[in-house]
Amino acid sequence: MHIERAGLEDVRGLARVKWIDRGTDGPNLAEFESFATALASWWEVHRGTHSAFVARTIDEEIVGAAWVALLPRVPSPGANNRLSADIQSVFVLPEHRNDGVGTALVEAATAHAHSAGASRVIVHSSERAVPVYLRLGFTESSKLLQRIFDA
Repeated sequence: MHIERAGLEDVRGLARVKWIDRGTDGPNLAEFESFATALASWWEVHRGTHSAFVARTIDEEIVGAAWVALLPRVPSPGANNRLSADIQSVFVLPEHRNDGVGTALVEAATAHAHSAGASRVIVHSSERAVPVYLRLGFTESSKLLQRIFDA
């Protein structure tokens, strides 16, 4: 298993992982193709802010992914180039869990954010993954709030 930054050639594998993450078993091929095309188009527009990292098996199958969004922040006096990062859509196929794959993906995404100059990395986690993020040095914050709108 190895972790690497994904390229546009990995869109179908990224789409497959995302599709499985959403619990869409046995996708209609046309629906999957439509989603893969939409993901490719979206990423083409957002490549300047969003990077994907993938976990590959020895035979190059993508079995996990993590995205990181680099978000410019409003300048402050003395800090004109502020940047935050948001870890998004981390998912590992069930048969590859509990082997450190998710941890390695989050570490790769976090290292990328840090090297880009982000002063902080945030994540909106599932309850199940909270212990992983805490183990990786993320902390809970009473200052980070959210407001959810009805669909």
